Amino acid sequence: MSAETLDTAAPAEETGLLSRSGVLRRLMRDKVAALAGIALTLIVLAAVFAPVVAPYDPYLTDLTKVMQPPSAEHWFGTDNTGRDILSRVLYGTRNTLMLGLIGVIIGGFLGGVLGILAAYYPRADGWIMRLVDVMLAFPAILIGLAVAAIFGAGLTAVVIALVVATVPDVARVARGSAVGVMGQEFMEAGRAVGVSDRTLIWRYLTLNCISTIFVFLTLRFGQIILIGSALGFLGMGAQPPTAELGMMAAQGRDFLFMAPHIATIPSFAIFVIVLAANLLGDAFRDVLDPRLQQ
Repeated sequence: MSAETLDTAAPAEETGLLSRSGVLRRLMRDKVAALAGIALTLIVLAAVFAPVVAPYDPYLTDLTKVMQPPSAEHWFGTDNTGRDILSRVLYGTRNTLMLGLIGVIIGGFLGGVLGILAAYYPRADGWIMRLVDVMLAFPAILIGLAVAAIFGAGLTAVVIALVVATVPDVARVARGSAVGVMGQEFMEAGRAVGVSDRTLIWRYLTLNCISTIFVFLTLRFGQIILIGSALGFLGMGAQPPTAELGMMAAQGRDFLFMAPHIATIPSFAIFVIVLAANLLGDAFRDVLDPRLQQ
């Protein structure tokens, strides 16, 4: 069997995630998924264009308008220093989404690499998976505390904690998917005809695992947002006056009885983002997981 013949022997899935026809069409058939996708798109657009959409400077204090309830002038009210909460929620959503996206991308990449290498090289499998087990033993909040103690509280500490929280779960999923691909005939044929490890790992193994990893990351994104917000709530994330949803909710807890909107509005924003991400992730899983289509 030649390398050219091997190309035709590999399953169609290796052509990539985006080559699947009708994915968007099938997603739009699911009304819940479509609504979640629209909501998440609007949230992302509002966060990206926060400087244009925000009605006020999110860092401008006005002590004459402290803790005002929602009104026509300030739709979400003002906080304990007179800052417009709507503007701060828009900027806070931008930072929260950025943290979650960075954590998922970097953690997903590192976890995917570890999982695939563990499946391809049996001698390294034990070492890699024991490292993954060690990482699983440390909760993200504990990692955030350790990083904050070493480098100081801030966005960097949260990013590191989110990456470490993402890597082990992705590594396990990637390894499980890669082990299944390793048992396919085209992988054995590739080794038999002398195809390089680099080509087998990338062209035939990795590309056949991308769908599974992508589906898991879409499901994981909402959890990462929640973890990042929890770290911000505990004071390990963005520091004042930077706007971040978890930190904003924490700042408003002292005024729950006097001005509950200061804490509840950022908390509700987190709820909407996580819910939309989870619903969209479930829809992607239903569409892209071949086992659910049988």
